[in-house]
Amino acid sequence: MRVFLLSLLIAPLLWSQSESEAEVRRIVEIFHKQQRGEAATAEETESVKRIQARRRGAPEAFLQANPPRDSTGLVPLTDLGGGEYKGERGGLYPGGSNAPSPAYLQAGRKAAAAIAPLDGEGKHAADGKIALLSLGMSNTTQSFQVFQKLAAADTHLNPRLVIVDGAQGANSAEVTANPASGFWLVVDERLKKAGVTPRQVQAVWMKQAFQMPTRPFPTEAKVLHQYLVENVGIMRRRFPNLKIVYLSSRTYAGWARSPLNPEPHAYEGAFSVKWLIADRIAGRLDGPWLAWGPYLWADGVKGRADGFAYAAEDFAADGTHPSPAGREKVARLLLDFLKSDPTARPWFVKTD
Repeated sequence: MRVFLLSLLIAPLLWSQSESEAEVRRIVEIFHKQQRGEAATAEETESVKRIQARRRGAPEAFLQANPPRDSTGLVPLTDLGGGEYKGERGGLYPGGSNAPSPAYLQAGRKAAAAIAPLDGEGKHAADGKIALLSLGMSNTTQSFQVFQKLAAADTHLNPRLVIVDGAQGANSAEVTANPASGFWLVVDERLKKAGVTPRQVQAVWMKQAFQMPTRPFPTEAKVLHQYLVENVGIMRRRFPNLKIVYLSSRTYAGWARSPLNPEPHAYEGAFSVKWLIADRIAGRLDGPWLAWGPYLWADGVKGRADGFAYAAEDFAADGTHPSPAGREKVARLLLDFLKSDPTARPWFVKTD
C-alpha cells in the first residue's frame, strides 16, 4: 500500500504524450480517490504501475528533443501588447492593455477599501487580522517563503496583516481544483497555526500550473484555465470574506530538463490567467475581484522591455524550480507589487 500511495502521488507529475486523455483522466480520478482516503482496487494498482513503467524514459527523451536554451524568442505578454501569439492578443488585460480598465480598477479599489481587520468569526474588529494567503504548487511556496521573510523585515507593512503560505509542493492546478483534495486540509492547518481562521482570509496570491502539458496551444492553456476557474470557486466557498485574488503565471522554463512544465507551456499559461480575469471582468465569473499580480515570465537572458531577465543560475538543476536567487527575484517582485499597487497598498502598507 505504501508503494502504491507513492505511485499515486507521483502519477500526476508524469503525463506522457503517448497517453490518451482517457488515461490521464483515469489517473487523476485514482489520485483524487487516494486523496479522499479511499482504498485502491487491484486493477487501479496495476494500471498505475503499467503506466509508470512506460514513462521511465520520458525525461531523457524530452531533453534530447528540447535542449536547454538561454531564450526562446517568445515575446512577453507585457511587451506583446496589441500583437498576437497564435491568434491571441497580448497584454495582461483585454484589448492588449497591461492595466485594467478604469471601471474595473475602480471595482478593485472598492474591494480593497472593504478589506479591514476581522475577528475569527469574520466580524470587523480593531484588533482583528487581515490574512493574506498564498495558493499554488512547489514553485509558489518556494518563492513565497522568501517573500514572508522579506515582509517580516519590512517595517512599513500593516501590523494587522498575517501572511500565510498555503502553497504546497506536488499540488498543481489539477490537484487543487478538487475540493476534496488533502491540499485544502493542509491550508486550514496552516491558517490555524498562524492564528487566523478562513473567515479572516481577505486576499490571495495564486500561482498555478498543471503538470506535463504536451498538446499545442491553446489546448493545454484552456485546460489550465478551467482548473483556475474551479480553484476560484473553491476559494469562494472556503473563504467567505475573500475580496481580492492576485494571479501570476509561470517563470521562464527554457532551461527545463524534464517535461514537467517546459516551454512554450510556461509562457502560454499566462493566457490561462488572462482568460480567467477576462471572465471576471465580463461577468461570466462571480466572486472576489481578480487581477494580475506580478507578471513573472521573461525570455531568459534576453529578458523583457522593463529590463527584468533570468539567468540559468536563477533555477535549480532541473531548470524548472527556482534556485535561492530565483526565489528572491520573484519574492521581491511580489513585495514591490503589493506595496505599490493601488488595490493592495491601502491594506498591505500601514497608514501614517
